Amino acid sequence: MGGIEHHLRDLAEGLAARGHQITVLVTSQDRQTSLEYPLPGLTIVRAARDLHLASTPFSMDMLRRVRSIRADIVHLHFPYPPGDLAALLAPGRVPLVVTYHSDIVRQQNLLRFYRPLLEVTLRRASRLLASSPAYIQSSPWLRRYAAKCTVVPLGVDPVRFAAADPQYVADLRTKLGNGILALFVGRLRYYKGLHILLEALPHVPGVQLVVAGSGPEQNRLMAQMQVLGLAGRVHFLGDVADAELATLYHAGDMFVLPAHLRAEAFGIAQAEALASGLPCISTELGTGTSFVNQHGQTGIVVPPNDPAALARAMHALAASPELRRFYGANARQRIMAHFTREQMLDAVEQVYREVGR
Repeated sequence: MGGIEHHLRDLAEGLAARGHQITVLVTSQDRQTSLEYPLPGLTIVRAARDLHLASTPFSMDMLRRVRSIRADIVHLHFPYPPGDLAALLAPGRVPLVVTYHSDIVRQQNLLRFYRPLLEVTLRRASRLLASSPAYIQSSPWLRRYAAKCTVVPLGVDPVRFAAADPQYVADLRTKLGNGILALFVGRLRYYKGLHILLEALPHVPGVQLVVAGSGPEQNRLMAQMQVLGLAGRVHFLGDVADAELATLYHAGDMFVLPAHLRAEAFGIAQAEALASGLPCISTELGTGTSFVNQHGQTGIVVPPNDPAALARAMHALAASPELRRFYGANARQRIMAHFTREQMLDAVEQVYREVGR
């Protein structure tokens, strides 16, 4: 799962555990509709998928089923155009809350057709949730509706990432080479900037790169790795089980999020790394990436699409255990102060109370 899916899972399970009745309506991975009841108060409806186009799954069954769901609040996770239609078809005139995860950046042809529906959604929303103050200001869509925006950062479970079995960490470091380990965790998508990180790596001798995750860019990145002569220094782990993530973060020496496009709105993996006490290197995109990782406090923020700047930042952290410890200690404190899952749930509940009056 990607960051949005993890967030939706944490939100649904967390609200159900607080006594709310939550129905999650999503598209399935196949042409079958299924219902799941993983927790008391939580129903997951996976509506049969008919088509997948422009990174968007479509389901006619989703539009049929939404009409039978009686809700006090509809909470849409954006961008997902079929979700806008589903929200319109929800019975009754109930408040609409929209979590605005990201602008549509790449699919500009789709945006031309989708724009009228997008405008309807933003106008009728009772509240728009953004994951950082910067995204409200930098998004051409959210800026116009700033008065009904509320910042609700994505949250992580700090207990989960607080520690890992030292023996597992030592074993993993031995397996990966025992040098300075730079870590990336996430879906391998076009906007993540991993090709820029690979360009930077030859200029940081002694640092190995660990890439956890899979996605459409994987084959291209592996080919680039071979061309750059990095086969012995880059480890593609594929998808890593949730239960193993804390060990992976604690085995690393630094986390790098080299995203170069504003489709990277927050970086939930970066928040997980900070919760693990790992110093971070990220890019200044005018989004939430540098809201989570603060330059000079929890890590280093560099310009996007700049392999030389990335290399300098990685060298600075690799050369100084003291700097890594300083950033790592601050990282954990920042997560505890602003980005825990319980704080996120508190904020969403407060929004629900306000719009549901």
